[in-house]
Amino acid sequence: MVSSPALVFVTKSLLRNCNGVPSVLVQRASSSWWGDVKMGPPDAILGIAEAFKKDPNPKKINLGAGTYRDDNGKPYVLPSVLKAEHRIIENRMDKEYAPISGYADFTKHAIELALGEGNPVLAAGRNATAQSISGTGALRVAAAFLNSFFPGQREIYLPSPSWGNHTPVFKHAGLSVKSYRYYDPKSCGLDFAAVLEDINKIPERSIVLLHACAHNPTGVDPRPEQWKELSTLIKKRNLFPFFDMAYQGFASGDIDKDAFAVRHFLADGHTIILTQSFAKNMGLYGERAGAVTVVGSDKEEAERVLSQVKILIRPMYSNPPIHGARLVTEILRDKQLRSEWLEDVKGMADRIIGVRADLREALEKLGSQRNWQHITDQIGMFCFTGLNQQQCERIIKDFSVYLTKDGRISMSGVNSKNVHYLAEAIHQVTK
Repeated sequence: MVSSPALVFVTKSLLRNCNGVPSVLVQRASSSWWGDVKMGPPDAILGIAEAFKKDPNPKKINLGAGTYRDDNGKPYVLPSVLKAEHRIIENRMDKEYAPISGYADFTKHAIELALGEGNPVLAAGRNATAQSISGTGALRVAAAFLNSFFPGQREIYLPSPSWGNHTPVFKHAGLSVKSYRYYDPKSCGLDFAAVLEDINKIPERSIVLLHACAHNPTGVDPRPEQWKELSTLIKKRNLFPFFDMAYQGFASGDIDKDAFAVRHFLADGHTIILTQSFAKNMGLYGERAGAVTVVGSDKEEAERVLSQVKILIRPMYSNPPIHGARLVTEILRDKQLRSEWLEDVKGMADRIIGVRADLREALEKLGSQRNWQHITDQIGMFCFTGLNQQQCERIIKDFSVYLTKDGRISMSGVNSKNVHYLAEAIHQVTK
């Protein structure tokens, strides 16, 4: 039998003290088990929030958080979500465990929302869909599945830049993470020529991550004809497309328009992995409702895939949370509630689109010599302003406008009450 260091220490302490002393004092070991653990760096977004809270400036603006705010800067609970919640409470639903793969009604309606009712993939039963802990959990489960079963290069190529959590999630699952060029800092838009050039060099049978809509963090999306060209190239290069769709409906206000890329790739003959989140488009940030789908070649293959996905989920978190899934299901299966939700999400999207136009107009009225068209060309919650690190540091210090050092702002933090102050601050640091 091998004794642990702690056990050896305690045993020696007891022996030293059994000479009639009524109590045994076990002294703290000279070295700690966790002595080599280093302090981790603070989260960039949480650091912005903390600095914002401490700032006494009454005009301060927090443009770091990726959560929707209304025109008064307050958290917003969708009316359709409130109605769904009242129904769930009235029905006195239990708190039993969900199945490992989640509620069947939830997964059915979630993937129908993404692919469209009557999609041939759904009609043939080719989808293996499981409920997840929002979009992050969906990514983690998908990454684990790829690391266990992907038959090609276990390398995933991300657009540069990509959502900050993509790289750690995929690395944590054991995948090798690489990148392809995407954003053009000169135009604050898409460098499509570079995208094509880099994807054309990716080794065959590798994985390519694509943001389905409202690219995070840049807000820069390919146009439909560019998506079609990407589909052709990715198929020609024998690459595997992985779609992350966190903003369906929230990007343009149209759930079908926002799902164009995913649906076109499937119609073009690709098999894909798709991750979904209902945090943004239903405001269910804390409910953690999401889904992961692996598309197979036929129903039998999809069933085998789902069996392995469940085996991966079981030791991770065993079962997904139930309340958010019930809210999503209630909204999507009831025609009236679904119609109200579509109006709610369009209202959120329209507010973001409107405030983009307001910010651009305010900058132009101030006489800025810069071209700010990218503010309205970009889409979704985030905007890459084009501000460099020095300008970001100055706008924080001199104007109490808090943003990430790469110039990304959350448009949800902009409203009719602060847009002119923000425009003046941007103008001052960029002129």
